[in-house]
Amino acid sequence: MLALLALTACAPRPDPVPPPTPAQRPAVIPAPSPRPEISQEQLRRERAEAARMAAARAATPASATMAQYLSGVQDSLLSRGLLRADAGTPPDAARLAEDFIQIALRDEYVMQDGRLVPQSRPAPLRRWERPVRISVVFGDSVLPAARTRDRALVADFAARLQRITGHPVGLTGSGGNFVVLFVNEDERRAIGPRLAALVPGIPPSDIRAIEGLSPQNYCTVFAYSPGAGAAYSNAVAVIRAELPERLRLSCIHEELAQGMGLANDSPDARPSIFNDDEEFAYLTAHDERLLKMLYDRRLRPGMTEAEARPIVARIAAELAPEPAPRPGA
Repeated sequence: MLALLALTACAPRPDPVPPPTPAQRPAVIPAPSPRPEISQEQLRRERAEAARMAAARAATPASATMAQYLSGVQDSLLSRGLLRADAGTPPDAARLAEDFIQIALRDEYVMQDGRLVPQSRPAPLRRWERPVRISVVFGDSVLPAARTRDRALVADFAARLQRITGHPVGLTGSGGNFVVLFVNEDERRAIGPRLAALVPGIPPSDIRAIEGLSPQNYCTVFAYSPGAGAAYSNAVAVIRAELPERLRLSCIHEELAQGMGLANDSPDARPSIFNDDEEFAYLTAHDERLLKMLYDRRLRPGMTEAEARPIVARIAAELAPEPAPRPGA
């Protein structure tokens, strides 16, 4: 999204006048020191920063309304004991295996008439085979302090994903294959040209879905495989800039983890963020095991449920916690 930058300049100041010299000494007037030149790149950066600050100060009614709505959502969830910040207790091997099948081998949505429609259906196993290079991109409305905070949160979680999966995941500058966008309501509604530039080849239907995201969707992620393959090559996550602190970090956890290949939600998965009940805000111990299973080398992209299920059962048995001993045993 291009921003119109206003050209501003300061009026030039006259050269300083040297102090008078004593009569017995010749008056020596030093030559004026050359003023440092301002490079075009520095001028461009200053103009861009001024434009961003002006945009941030001028919160639009739509963005202000969205911020108020999301703050109310977070307050309501917290008042009901939801958005928990603990890691929870992982389930047994059978439950872990079944949750993996439901979350890694199902799709959560289908696209109908340019809209995302909830509909769980079988899907092949998908994950990244190439390194994941995350570019964090901000709308002009996002203040510098928020940019620094959000970039650090994404970097910390990327490092955690790499530790869990053993797969290379990290931040890069521009040109990453996993783009994470923080934009406000107005920027998201007009994000099409910017998305097309950041994610070459993104389907127009996905752009329309992102631009038309309902208020109940706080964030979303789309991941892509080349051709008919099942190994991801690109992904884009969109996170609302108006989100308050806990929902914002919750979105970072969920969308980046889903963008790694855990694409579905299941009402039976618990304790988990891959569940629409919002009980847990952040990646749980159960979710870490699901990610570790997904990147186990015994599984491969493109596997069907029938092919993967016996292998998943063996991996789940290895990762599930030991059952607690019965009293008196």
